[in-house]
Amino acid sequence: MVFWGGNNAAVKHLVANDWPPVWIGCSRMGLCAVLLFALMRWTPWFGKLRPIDPGLNSALWWRGGLSLAVYVVVFTCAIQYNSVARVAIFLGASPVWMLLMEGKGAWGWHATRRYLAAIVAFSGVTILFWPQIKGGQANWLGDGLGLLSGILWAGYCRLCGVFQGRLTGPEITAQTMWRASALLSPIAVWELFQKPLALKPTLIGLQIYCAIFGGVLAFGIWHSALLRWPPGRVFLFNNIIPLTTMFFAWRCLGETVSGNFLVAMALVIAGVALGQKITPKSSPS
Repeated sequence: MVFWGGNNAAVKHLVANDWPPVWIGCSRMGLCAVLLFALMRWTPWFGKLRPIDPGLNSALWWRGGLSLAVYVVVFTCAIQYNSVARVAIFLGASPVWMLLMEGKGAWGWHATRRYLAAIVAFSGVTILFWPQIKGGQANWLGDGLGLLSGILWAGYCRLCGVFQGRLTGPEITAQTMWRASALLSPIAVWELFQKPLALKPTLIGLQIYCAIFGGVLAFGIWHSALLRWPPGRVFLFNNIIPLTTMFFAWRCLGETVSGNFLVAMALVIAGVALGQKITPKSSPS
């Protein structure tokens, strides 16, 4: 969550300096995949590189690569049209979407608690929308993309559940990222033809940071956690994303934090806490 907080602030700085959003996501994931494959090939740090079962190939493309590609593009565009802190609070609500996905078709007290949690957390999201609802300066596009990115992030992790027990966390990260990068590459190349890229050392350094810390390390740790705990339990830690993002946005980008952001974050955290139920690790569905 700390790495992703820094990553979110770095992406905001990149889009603010006219780096195109699809190129940012595509090049970041491509570089991340290359680094992971190299580490698995020549070091013991992330395990050994193994051949992929042909039966998993299709799922890695369409459950992993495609869903990750869509999420990364929507997230990057959300940051382009909104403050990084506001987008982070939408990601902070993603544990509730995961809880609802996990509880699909279930009834009883625990299912009711999931829906109550969703209502509480979504009230926090509503507070973020409130200035627009009241007729202030509207940014429906940025907030809408932010909300969608939180749902897509939960969906991507849910879809990757099929790889549990068959691939390690670093393998899931590398295999889905290179496929997502390949799917986005035609659009990324088109973006570069539309406007030349500003190749300043600071911007290149931030993109490398995003690939190494926001990609290799953060995604590798995240998928490894998903292999050890139920997704709903792991997603509880998404609460920390608004806090770490807010810190980096304030410290590095000079963004201010409004009162309604703090109230919204408190409600999201309360909703996620209400929806949590620590259980033994269940088999993947």
